[in-house]
Amino acid sequence: MKQIAILGSTGSIGRQTLEVADLFPNELKLVALSAGRNRQAFLQQCRQYQPLVVSLELEEDARWLQEQLAGEGWRPEIHHGLNGLLAVATCPEASTVVTALSGAIGLIPTCAAIKAKKQIALANKETLVAAGDYVTKLAAQNEVKILPVDSEHSAIWQCLQGEAGQSVRRLLLTASGGPFRQYHPEDLSQVTPQMALKHPNWSMGQKITIDSATLMNKGLEVIEAKWLFDIDFDHIDVVIHPQSIIHSMVEYGDGSVLAHLGMPDMRIPIQYALSYPARWFNQLPRLKVTDLKGLTFEEPDTKRFPSLALAYQAGRQGGTVPAVLNAANEVAVYAFLAGQIKFLDIPQVVERTLNQHKGITPSGLEEIIEIDGWARAEAAKIIRNY
Repeated sequence: MKQIAILGSTGSIGRQTLEVADLFPNELKLVALSAGRNRQAFLQQCRQYQPLVVSLELEEDARWLQEQLAGEGWRPEIHHGLNGLLAVATCPEASTVVTALSGAIGLIPTCAAIKAKKQIALANKETLVAAGDYVTKLAAQNEVKILPVDSEHSAIWQCLQGEAGQSVRRLLLTASGGPFRQYHPEDLSQVTPQMALKHPNWSMGQKITIDSATLMNKGLEVIEAKWLFDIDFDHIDVVIHPQSIIHSMVEYGDGSVLAHLGMPDMRIPIQYALSYPARWFNQLPRLKVTDLKGLTFEEPDTKRFPSLALAYQAGRQGGTVPAVLNAANEVAVYAFLAGQIKFLDIPQVVERTLNQHKGITPSGLEEIIEIDGWARAEAAKIIRNY
């Protein structure tokens, strides 16, 4: 039985990970959970799964949770804040840590889990975007596997199984194009948060849904793919595929293209990351290929959606630049959700922040975190002037 810790159990990926665990009670056991501020939902999860170690973001919520569980027949370790995330990430009983946090907050606990020699099921792409070189070297030093949970990276990973790395010509990451794929530029200026949160195919958290609408999510995935699969940016392409049936493709040197098809259901890649190298049978909805009326593909429009081009640019520059890209984008997305800036302002804030930064090769994790903080402050200053 695999014993699992989840960082971010009340978020979209966290909840779906619990659904997968429910499908396989004899194979998966939840031993540690963390959440943000959704304490009521977290209380229900704690009562259902009875983990050994739990954590909430705020100290007052942790005290509340302790009071709620006082009369229970079991008593977990209860933590809060960053120390709580570290306690969950390094829970001695856990063999695999699902990093389902949103944003760069996942970087420190993911590194702690790697140092504790936990296998990583990575749904927090920002970890590799901000510190890909550091994290992949750390994983190699500790002989830890980083298994992708994102559907696109899981698809590539599966298409690479049994193949020699030097035979790969390019990776093709598919993107739905988001809800505004066919909008004219003038229409994009009228986009509201409510409109942007309605993704056509996937059910995801707020931040990743906005990133999908701007195509920044695909840009972050390009950077993540570079580190996961050790391939140059010149050999990673993005293609718009509105139906979200082909989750990504790998083109080989002989001209063959292997594609991974499936329902747009995150539980499938989550399950594979947890069951690997086995494939467990489940009763999830199946893809009926005879029902497919047509699969279409098109080039991404980086003029209307410049975030993708900014991500490629930052990835190629390397060093601390991707960390700045990621931090500025997080600040801009949440400012948009709060009504402080417009949809089209998001990539502008990111670009202006990048223009204020001269990239360096970071000396270690501490410097990456310091640069992340600088970028957030710089982006916030830019937003205040809008």
